[in-house]
Amino acid sequence: MAETAPEQGVIAIKQLSYQDWQPGLQRVHVNAPSIYALAPLDAHWSLEGSFVRDGVSGASPRHHSAISSASHMDDQRHAGDLKLTHYDDRQAWAIGGAWSNEHDYKSRTLSAEWRLSSEDNNRTWNIGLARSNDSIGSSDDDTLHEHRGTWQLLAGVTQAVSALDLVQLNLGANWGRGYFSDPYKFPDIRPRSRNQYTALLRWNHHIEPLQATLRTSWRFYDDSFGVRAHTLEAAWVQPLGERWSVTPTLRYTTQSAARFYKDPVYDPVLGEPFPPGFDGQHPTSADQRLSAFGALTGGLRVDWRVDAQWKLDLNYERYEQRSGWRAGGNGSPGLATFSARWWQFGLSRSF
Repeated sequence: MAETAPEQGVIAIKQLSYQDWQPGLQRVHVNAPSIYALAPLDAHWSLEGSFVRDGVSGASPRHHSAISSASHMDDQRHAGDLKLTHYDDRQAWAIGGAWSNEHDYKSRTLSAEWRLSSEDNNRTWNIGLARSNDSIGSSDDDTLHEHRGTWQLLAGVTQAVSALDLVQLNLGANWGRGYFSDPYKFPDIRPRSRNQYTALLRWNHHIEPLQATLRTSWRFYDDSFGVRAHTLEAAWVQPLGERWSVTPTLRYTTQSAARFYKDPVYDPVLGEPFPPGFDGQHPTSADQRLSAFGALTGGLRVDWRVDAQWKLDLNYERYEQRSGWRAGGNGSPGLATFSARWWQFGLSRSF
């Protein structure tokens, strides 16, 4: 179909509840209500935006899986975005902005994107560019006033291969300069630049006899820290009558460790948490998010179209991370297992 402005407006609210834990320890809990609105302005323009308020509490490891009293937190984040889109017969362009505020972190982003469809509307090209500027502080260190700037580029193509198959390829790159260390983890000294590259391939196949759609994707990630990751995902969208649908999802992720990530082996003189040869200058991190691991996520989403205007959805996902689940083995040793779950409830109305 040709590129056209939306004919109806939408207002949607979401409620997210997230919890993660390790054996014997309830870690981080997030409660995040949000609202989204889309409004067509005329036949060629639309305006959309969202706002979210995160309440974060709990404790996060300062190094590897160890908790200290300094790592306990109770914080709030307010974030929002706004985008204005113009539609022509075969193309659309948009400009947008986003912001995020915490007591120790502020982020501002400006973005632009453009889409162009072929004459038969079976192929769409897209490109986007964004610039983010972040300010970083610390509740534990009043003298910390750092900054980070990032350019983000995304380009891709979506192709209708047949009446039943849709394929998409997106390539992304981020170039960041500034402060990348985590002020709440110790020891944590990271390079002052980080380049990140992604490739995302999606294939949606409609199965006519079942009126179902299989959604599959593969995502490759690589960065200048040395982290390399693959993510495979499959989702089955099954309508149940005219108003209901269920979508089970399964996702697998495997990643390598950053070059400067240190396993939980400590200097014989300095002791825990310092790695052997620690000098306070060279890149060093004990953040398990930079370790080598594998992870599985299973989920189920239920959608209910109440009537022509109202929709409800409920989504549940469970995440399990293990060092031994890394593809090919050789995951980072000595780390406690990590688990998480999240619920999300949504309600939307068209007008």
